[in-house]
Amino acid sequence: MKAWIAVLLLAITLPVTASATRQVDIGNSAGTLTGSASGLSVSDSTLTMVNNLYGTGLITGDLGTVSFTTAALTSGSVETGGTFGPGGSFTVTGNGTNGVADGTMFTGTWTGTVTWTMITLADGSHNYNLTGVVTGTVFTEYRSYSASGVTFQLTVNTGTGFFNGSIPLSSGNLNILCHPY
Repeated sequence: MKAWIAVLLLAITLPVTASATRQVDIGNSAGTLTGSASGLSVSDSTLTMVNNLYGTGLITGDLGTVSFTTAALTSGSVETGGTFGPGGSFTVTGNGTNGVADGTMFTGTWTGTVTWTMITLADGSHNYNLTGVVTGTVFTEYRSYSASGVTFQLTVNTGTGFFNGSIPLSSGNLNILCHPY
């Protein structure tokens, strides 16, 4: 009888262990950030890094694309910094390279205010950072997970000028915590 109980307990705990929460890092680089007070968008940033999505550790290379749009500006300005409201979209799409899925890997939306920060460097030139919380769904080969996390997107230096509607994106990172459904 005791052996039967041990087998039952093992059967109950295995699915819990197999469906544990996991932290995933996704990196991107390049592309063009465009926009106005109506919102910012990137459609062509290269997916360059995926860590811990498939349980295989770090995968690098030209792995697909990262794209996003924000909602409209709610305060400040696109030239000097401000905040965008919740909404818009954030999508990571794999291209099937190096073991990464061919298709949508993450799809979500900005769920809080999105901060657009202008940083003036010592030489008077400007960089911009876009940060915010995203919530959505991560898709793997075998299942999907609800996910929430933070993204940080860094622009290329604009010189002494300000954001004027288009700027190269330098790099970005999406750090998400995945929860099984």
